[in-house]
Amino acid sequence: MDDIVRDYLPILIFLSLAIGLGIVLILAAVIVAVRNPDPEKVSAYECGFNAFDDARMKFDVRFYLVSILFIIFDLEIAMLFPWAVSFQYLGDTGFWSMMVFLGVLTIGFAYEWKKGALEWE
Repeated sequence: MDDIVRDYLPILIFLSLAIGLGIVLILAAVIVAVRNPDPEKVSAYECGFNAFDDARMKFDVRFYLVSILFIIFDLEIAMLFPWAVSFQYLGDTGFWSMMVFLGVLTIGFAYEWKKGALEWE
């Protein structure tokens, strides 16, 4: 029984510290939180329009377009980092496959730019 307790003691210490820290941070947020935020603080700032009452309200499709473009180029970086880390082991096939991938993304970016998808009026 002592061996089991000794084996699981670091896990129990870690869990107790994590739970304790979580409780402390939640309580600190409750104690320190601003009760009366000023109107500028709660105004719309990220999406460009005020909060609405109806969930079926239509809004501009450009918000979707910008988010899709962000996801595409974010995924490009997510693919590029592991490729760069293991570059020395990939050889010519790994190099040229990434060049094709980057070429397709560059052509897509140029097409979007030419079509005016990045313009915000």
